[in-house]
Amino acid sequence: MPKNAFYAQSGGVTAVINASAAGVIETALKQKRHIGRIFAGRNGIIGALTEELIDVSAEPIANIRKLKHTPAGAFGSCRHKLKPWDKDPREYQRLIEVFKAHDIGYFFYNGGGDSADTCLKVSQLGEKLGYPITAVHVPKTVDNDLPITDCCPGFGSVAKYVAVSMREAGMDVASMAKTSTKVFVLEVMGRHAGWITAACGLATEKSGDAPHVLLFPEVAFDAEKFLARVDQTVKKFGFCAIGVSEGVQDAEGRFLSESGLKDSFGHAQLGGVAPLIADMVKRELKYKYHWAVADYLQRAARHIASKTDVEQAYALGRAAVELAVKGHNAVMPTIVRKASKPYRWDIGVAPLAKVANVEKKMPRDFITADGFHITAKCRNYLSPLIAGEAYPPYVNGLPDYVVLKNKPVKKKLAEGFVL
Repeated sequence: MPKNAFYAQSGGVTAVINASAAGVIETALKQKRHIGRIFAGRNGIIGALTEELIDVSAEPIANIRKLKHTPAGAFGSCRHKLKPWDKDPREYQRLIEVFKAHDIGYFFYNGGGDSADTCLKVSQLGEKLGYPITAVHVPKTVDNDLPITDCCPGFGSVAKYVAVSMREAGMDVASMAKTSTKVFVLEVMGRHAGWITAACGLATEKSGDAPHVLLFPEVAFDAEKFLARVDQTVKKFGFCAIGVSEGVQDAEGRFLSESGLKDSFGHAQLGGVAPLIADMVKRELKYKYHWAVADYLQRAARHIASKTDVEQAYALGRAAVELAVKGHNAVMPTIVRKASKPYRWDIGVAPLAKVANVEKKMPRDFITADGFHITAKCRNYLSPLIAGEAYPPYVNGLPDYVVLKNKPVKKKLAEGFVL
């Protein structure tokens, strides 16, 4: 008898995570010899622990197809990391109870590095607690910091959004700089890796184009050098546009914007570096400024998604199912770059043990020697990832996004579970 499948979304959502969901679901529906019903977890792994399952098989296939052009997480996401086996086995025991009750034999977890760790732990249920399950991680992260894979679904669309935004804002500031704003600061996501900040640099095609200065987590922030570069740029071009990562750090490795709070994964809560940088410019150089924080807008912007990103997100969802039914466990499908010009890519596979909790930072040769911009090598890497447009359908001037019915599966276990 075919086993049922469980799919869930984890961590920060993206413009294309639902495209991966469509890839998983549409492919699983065709695998009738291996896969029975398809369930989704409401709010990620939380849905498995609380037995809040969604009957994906009951969803109209037309709605599943529409996921490919709908942003955010159609089934809800979460930030929840399973505790170590030896510290607290209750969550793993609960997973087995739920999986047994619903005859689940396939587990597909769509997320980033912490989610890869969760997927790896689930893949070991058979060895540790006697319940065999095939677990495959579906990569996703706007931060582009998963190892082995050439790029991560979600990143290409964010990269396109921030590059376009920087170009447009740069033109705006340039037109007003004579008598008004001379410095513009755009804060983008990126805790330890500056990939999104680097993407801002794609807006620069010739000398004088925005952005003029990029601040990366990989390069220690030097206030004196930074202010000198800003002042020099304003005097030369009349204005200065700056892209800054939320994770920019000082020479001691301290986040400039750390609030002292922690998120659910235990990471420092960041945000608000743009006003800090802008205030520094105002205080020391006396230039009028404006700042903006891309925040959720950058990762929700499906209206300007990269076609490459959409196609790769769907392909990796499809590949995850294909790997699972062939018996692959504790793995993640990857993007393998074959060539950059013209861009060609293929699907590979990586063991989760080499993916979980590993961050891929920007290579130093992707950043200019002065630390303030991207190199030609970086541009060559980034450019194909933002290529192509995949506009969603529009109705009454707005994108026509789908909201799934998300029919709940009847619970079979009497006891609830307290997180």
